[in-house]
Amino acid sequence: MSSIMTDSELLEAMIRAAAAAGRAVQQIYRAGFQVRMKEDHSPVTDADQASEALILSALARCAPDIPVIAEESSGGAAGAVGTREFFLVDPLDGTKEFIARRGEFTVNIALVRAATPVLGVVYAPADQRLYAGDAPARHALRLIQDPFAQTAGPRERIHVRAVPPAGVTAVASRSHRSPETDAYLARYTVAEEVSIGSSLKFCLIAEGRADLYPRLGPTMEWDTAAGQAVLTAAGGRVCAPDGQPLRYAKPGFRNSWFIASGTLEPLSIAA
Repeated sequence: MSSIMTDSELLEAMIRAAAAAGRAVQQIYRAGFQVRMKEDHSPVTDADQASEALILSALARCAPDIPVIAEESSGGAAGAVGTREFFLVDPLDGTKEFIARRGEFTVNIALVRAATPVLGVVYAPADQRLYAGDAPARHALRLIQDPFAQTAGPRERIHVRAVPPAGVTAVASRSHRSPETDAYLARYTVAEEVSIGSSLKFCLIAEGRADLYPRLGPTMEWDTAAGQAVLTAAGGRVCAPDGQPLRYAKPGFRNSWFIASGTLEPLSIAA
């Protein structure tokens, strides 16, 4: 735990940081933006960089003793490996959805402790939805957060649901669908399938609107940590191929394949 703030206080600070970053993202989304390609050939925009700068500044003020690993400035990543706790930040998750103007992008902030995401905030400014979770306390919430309003809407507790008799609702990546994902989903009775970008996939399960999210393709830890914390807080799980919870501070901060679910006991990835 931070020597300065309690987990509850840290989560509130993370919510404020995400709201401020989301406001900047939405302003750029409305005004127009430039797209550049990074060394790994993935796109980056002015919004990614503006959001990250705001979040890094906010976290440095509230918890200067906790290292931060952020997607656009992860040069100090090696220093966080093996530390007891650190923040993971994706300032604009779903950059491809942002560029395509589909609105399915989020600001993600997570606190990882002992290789486990314990606090998470996922904010979708275009949809005015903010999700937050305290995994150890099993407390997850959502609220309406207009990026340009002075106050937020009321907070609602969210929980995963029981799987409906008709079958599961599965969520999958809009931009990163794989044949392996299709083969895995074919093993279930799927009543409905939803394609959506960014960490909103975790949140749909957390709020009881979906049951299963298989990701049989590459991701980075900052893509998943905040969503995993929210889903775990709501009573769900995110499992690696060995069936154990997806862990963090891995070499290169690269994830294995994983399965996110609510009350559903997921089938193993290996057929």
